[in-house]
Amino acid sequence: MLTRRNFLKSSAAALPVLALQNKLGLPSHQPLGVQLYTVRKTETALPTLLKQIQSIGYQEVETFAGLYTHPAPELRHMIDDAGLSVPSGHFNYVGFAEKLTYANQLGVNWMVCPALPQTNQSSWEGFRDAAKQFTQWGKQCRDLGMRFAFHNHDFEFKSMNGKPGYDVLLQESDPDLVFYEMDCYWVAQAGLDPLELLKRLGRRVRMLHLKDRLPGFPPSNDTGPSSAHFTEVGHGNIDWKAILDTAKHLNIEYYFVEQDQTPGDPIASIRSSYQYLRTLMS
Repeated sequence: MLTRRNFLKSSAAALPVLALQNKLGLPSHQPLGVQLYTVRKTETALPTLLKQIQSIGYQEVETFAGLYTHPAPELRHMIDDAGLSVPSGHFNYVGFAEKLTYANQLGVNWMVCPALPQTNQSSWEGFRDAAKQFTQWGKQCRDLGMRFAFHNHDFEFKSMNGKPGYDVLLQESDPDLVFYEMDCYWVAQAGLDPLELLKRLGRRVRMLHLKDRLPGFPPSNDTGPSSAHFTEVGHGNIDWKAILDTAKHLNIEYYFVEQDQTPGDPIASIRSSYQYLRTLMS
């Protein structure tokens, strides 16, 4: 039986090992997660699906709006029961503030806005309004013991009078309250190098979305069908070793595999990505 005393004793015993690992520069195990949007089209019941994800080796999941028909305590129970944790969730821009209590009950550390409405995407003013809104939501999240982040697609990097909207979001939101979940695929699809962007943003990026991009297609800024060149991690042309090495240096907190579309079985897809990533992440 694991009592509090036994737990403290075992934890204390582990400390010298961890200290030695750090001193020697040995790699530590980094949990991998799945954005559950990836498996949204499976017909398997959610509790069983979560257990399948855990059996692959994933330890964390990130939720999305389609799951919030479940009451937060019920959803959390299903995730816990599968042996997974839920450090982050996506909550839509429209109605975001209304989900603050839900997110808090779900127990996430991060509330992530997954995209901007169309009305905010076409002008600097729209991005400025979003930046102000992000700062407000950042304060509200902080007051509830959570943090706020924004997840990019490719449209934010479209140049408007020589400046992308993404830069407006960065410059006009509070850096102490507004952070970023960088989707490596969408950065690459916009024609940018995700490694260079990660280096430029530094510690404002706290989470990464990991999905690969098939080579041979032109960049875009529309998130439409012409932008959909998704593939499993390790099957495309993104330099994952360099990205993950930099991410480790920046102490990136969470890594979520996501694939917006999978031509075959989504479970097979996330298994393939997991197996590849585990060759790079200890």
